[in-house]
Amino acid sequence: MTTSKIPSRSMMNFLISPSRVNFYACRRQQKNLNTRMDNRFATALVIACVLSLISTIYMAASIGTDFWYEYRSPAPENFSDLNKIRDEFFDSDPDEKSYNDLLFRYNGTVGLWRRCITVPNKSTPWYSSPEKTESSDLITECFSFTLSEQFMEKYIEPGNHNTGIDLLRTYLWRCQFLLPFVSLGLMCFGALIGLCACACRSLYPTIATGVLHFLAGLCTLGSVSCYVAGIELLHQKLQLPENVKGEFGWSFCLACVSAPLQFMAAALFIWAARTNRKEYTLMKAYRVA
Repeated sequence: MTTSKIPSRSMMNFLISPSRVNFYACRRQQKNLNTRMDNRFATALVIACVLSLISTIYMAASIGTDFWYEYRSPAPENFSDLNKIRDEFFDSDPDEKSYNDLLFRYNGTVGLWRRCITVPNKSTPWYSSPEKTESSDLITECFSFTLSEQFMEKYIEPGNHNTGIDLLRTYLWRCQFLLPFVSLGLMCFGALIGLCACACRSLYPTIATGVLHFLAGLCTLGSVSCYVAGIELLHQKLQLPENVKGEFGWSFCLACVSAPLQFMAAALFIWAARTNRKEYTLMKAYRVA
């Protein structure tokens, strides 16, 4: 009677070794692929977060400063009517033409919420000549726009209430100070969603973060466009005096830079979320197969 020869353990390992090698090779390749994908997503998210933070800082700085537009004018010969100038500039019921004329003549700056002029200090004699007036003798005095002034109607002829309401300038003025706050709020809300995504360890909510950043960029771009259009329409109504120059200030430039940063952050957030979801679907299908 012949007995069947039982293969040894080493022989069995030898027989199945090719399949095991292929199996471990596939697993190692898949692990390396997952690592590369995770590195790509992590890099994209870090860059997007940095861009979002920078754009938020720029937007907040532009909202809080008074250098959206600046006027450069020669020094007046005298300031004998200094008290009258202050009274007109700080009038509780401002006349658009009156305070813009003062901005033209006294190196004014305009922000979203304040207007400023440069005048001599009260201790400086009004009869001092412009050549003898040093920069230390000049001070910048600012007056904040009230909420009612922000929503005040603009007239076809500035300062003349009998010429009718200029609807285009009125709504441009309202949009130019409302849209930056909407943009800042959208970015803050997007940051909260991003924190929730980190807590849940999921990239799906970052799609919403990207969409909110995209909308914030549109609001910032709309605010900048409204401001430029409003300034141009104002200068068509009120011509700048001779030797007076106007230019956009650094606060306006910060808002201009903030918009493309928001768009780039939005693109990276959406790309990372959508690509991760697509790779996860393919990986799940591969495992099922």
